[in-house]
This record gives sequence, C-alpha cells and structure tokens, in this order.
Amino acid sequence: MNRARLQGVTKFLCVGAISADQGAKDAVRLAGNYSAIYASVGIHPHDADKFCDLEMFESLLSHPKVVAVGETGLDYFREWSDFKNQEVLFRNSIRTARAVKKPLIIHTRDATADTLRILKEENAQDVGGVVHCYGGSVETARELADINFIISFTGVLTFKNATSLAKVAATVPLENIMLETDCPYMAPVPFRGKDSEPAHVRLIAEKLAELRDISVEEVAEVTSANARRLFGILLNG
Repeated sequence: MNRARLQGVTKFLCVGAISADQGAKDAVRLAGNYSAIYASVGIHPHDADKFCDLEMFESLLSHPKVVAVGETGLDYFREWSDFKNQEVLFRNSIRTARAVKKPLIIHTRDATADTLRILKEENAQDVGGVVHCYGGSVETARELADINFIISFTGVLTFKNATSLAKVAATVPLENIMLETDCPYMAPVPFRGKDSEPAHVRLIAEKLAELRDISVEEVAEVTSANARRLFGILLNG
C-alpha cells in the first residue's frame, strides 16, 4: 500500500471472489480495517461446482465497504467447472446484484457471446459494471457500453504482442475505460512474470496515455473518476 501511494494510488478495491468462502471474508476484513480499501464479494466461475454458503455471501454483501458483486461470469477456457453450473451461478449473481443494487465485476474468457446474452437476458444494465481484464474487440466494447458496462485493462496492455488490445485501448472512449492490476497476475512490463501489485497500475496508465497521445494525468483523472462513479466511492470517502 505504501509503494502504491508513492505512485499516486489512493484507493484500493480488493476483489473477494469466494474460494471456499475464505477469499470474500478476507477482502471484507481488509476493507473494514483500512479506510482506503473497498471490497467486492462474488463467486468465481471456476468455483461454480463447489458448495458455497450463500447466506454468508448475502450477509457480506450488506457490508458498507462492499461496493460490487464479483468476480462472476463465464470461463470456457479452463473448464474447471461445468458450463451449465457456471451459467446458473452467473444468472443468480446478476439477480443478486440487482437486488442489492450494486454493480457487477465480470470475468469472461472464451465466452463473449454467452456472456453478452446472459447480461442482456438478466437485465444487468440496471446495475451496470465492468468487464475486468478485457481482451475483446472494439465492437464488443461498444456493445458492452450500450448495456451500461465499461472495460478494464491490466498489465497485458504493456506486452509487445498485445497489438489488438492496444487498438481497443486507443479507440474506445476514455469514459468507458478503467485500469487494474488484477494482482498478483499479469504484471506489466518491466515486471512481467513477477507478482503484480497496486503500484504497477501507474505503468498501465502510462501505456494507455502513450497509445492515446494524451497525458498520464488525464488518463489517471478520467479512469479514476470512472471507477469512483461505478462503485460509488467518494474521492475523500
């Protein structure tokens, strides 16, 4: 956290995607202990086959520092859980988000068409959200914007082979973009292959500024405002 603050990071979102229930509890505990940390609570599609204490899940969502539901979504790449179970979990998560009036954090991998279909069928636009670690097309980003969702880039944006992603980052309106580190994964260059941490988000911002030929300060201002607006986080709150 101290290293992050030195890079201008003042707020943190700890994603509590439940893994044997403990991950969500840890995220909420951190948010309760640190004024700068907020949390999300969700059940990751990888865990769709596993038992989860849904009563505990709903209880954690009522915590005042929990600002989103997720990660939730579909993952057809790993096949670590049954696809039908993933869809049931995804639909239930969207319905829960609508009930508690909190935005969604979406994980989708090799499942773009089904993800968009389910978001639309379940009226996810009522709460909106963000597709994290975005790796799709400009066209998909626009379709997401039409249903009240924005996209978020990780350190992958800094990789030399991320040419198609760079095109998306340079094209999509800045008001529809957020930045994240997805710690501890996908650290940006020059830390690729090592653990990622919140301080590295500045490197992603610098890359986005380069791609759009604007200042890092503008990128930081707009993407931070997007995150605060989506999650209902006050600048000094």
